[in-house]
Formats: sequence, C-alpha cells, structure tokens
Amino acid sequence: MIGHLNLILRLAIWFLLTANLSVANIIIGVSIALLLPGRPKTPEALKDWLRALWETLVAIPQAYLEAFEMIIHPHNYEDVTMEQVKPGRTPGLIFLDIFLITFTPKTIVLKYHDKGWYEVHWVRRRKKQ
Repeated sequence: MIGHLNLILRLAIWFLLTANLSVANIIIGVSIALLLPGRPKTPEALKDWLRALWETLVAIPQAYLEAFEMIIHPHNYEDVTMEQVKPGRTPGLIFLDIFLITFTPKTIVLKYHDKGWYEVHWVRRRKKQ
C-alpha cells in the first residue's frame, strides 16, 4: 500500500492537472492514486531530501532575479554544457535536480544521459572566457 504522503502528493498533482474539485473528480483522483504502482523501495537519505528542499526554496527568488536581469540586460550568447549528476542520487532526486535547473529562466536541461550527465543549455550575457 502507498504511504499517506505519497497519496497526498498524487492527489495534489491530480488536482493541479485537472483544476476540478468536484465529487466525481475527487473519486476518480483517489482511484487513480490508489491504482498507480508504487516506486521501488530504496533507502533515501533524509539529508539529501532536506538539501533538495532548501535548493527549491532558494531557486524561487533566484528565478525572479534572473527574469528581471534578462529583461533589463540582453542575453545574446548561448552555451551548452554537460553537468555531472551528484553521486548516489535516486530517480526522485534526479527529477528534482532537472526541475530546479529548468525552473530558472537562464537554464534548461536538454537531455539526461543515463551515464549520469545532464546536458544543460545556458543563456548568458557575455561570451564565456
């Protein structure tokens, strides 16, 4: 059986996707949340998840600052780099890393390579030296 937090997360995603809180939609959402298979049980370090939560909180004001900077100063240069995934990352943390990189306006993950690399597209103000 899935845990309470996992059920709440699945329902929250369902309600965000459907934007409908009718009784029928709640029943459908609960049914789908219960029928979806659970993820394999792997030991996840609480320290990694707390660090990821902190990075998420820091990324929000960073995204606003980057957006305003892009409005005020033109960013005419592009760059594609390969960044290595932090060692020991679970699939959930890898997803969160990709989300955080893509959340900020100046960067987007183009591709995740199974060998542990992200292909990241950057928009820059100046040419990289």
